[in-house]
Parts: sequence; C-alpha cells; structure tokens
Amino acid sequence: MAYNQTLAERVHTILKDEGVVEKKMFGGVDYLLNGNMACGVHGENLIVRVGEERYEEILTHPLAKPFDLTGKPMTGWVEILPTGTSRDVDLAGWVRTGIAYARSLPSKK
Repeated sequence: MAYNQTLAERVHTILKDEGVVEKKMFGGVDYLLNGNMACGVHGENLIVRVGEERYEEILTHPLAKPFDLTGKPMTGWVEILPTGTSRDVDLAGWVRTGIAYARSLPSKK
C-alpha cells in the first residue's frame, strides 16, 4: 500500500530534532523513539500510539478511529483521518501525543 508522502514529510519536519528513527512498516512509514513506535503514516492517515490508558478517550475525537490492519483493532493505537491533520498545528499535536507516549516507555535499545 502506498502512503501519503506529503504527510510523511510534514511529520518528519516536526520530528527532525527529536532523535527518532524512520522505518518503513505496515505498508507505510513509522517513527520510533528509543526503539518504541510513536506515530506513522499509513495510507492517507496518521497513526498515533496513545497507549491503553488514553485509547478510549481519544477514540471519542470525531477524526480518530481504531488502527486495524488485521481485522482486530490494535488497542492503544489510533488513526487520524486526513481532515484531522490538514492544519500543521493539529498534526503537531497528534505527533507530540505519540512522542510523549513513546517517551514514557522503557528504551528498547
């Protein structure tokens, strides 16, 4: 599956000073911090790792939906529809949510 390269470039710009590693996964591109996935781009949508604690809360946002690659949603992960990332300020907020969660995890390195 192709992914939105423009969205990926915008995410990369936000994360350029965060020490993240960019890795192609899930048919898209993902961003890892200390070996933990934080966010990514899948198709036209932004994927954000929010954790189990905030998962249900974030799903109440009208532009968030469960991230599902296999027919079983990945708890703790959401997809943000393109309208939710069209403004730079909104995209940055979602990306920072994923980074904050990844920072809370032990390093995998």
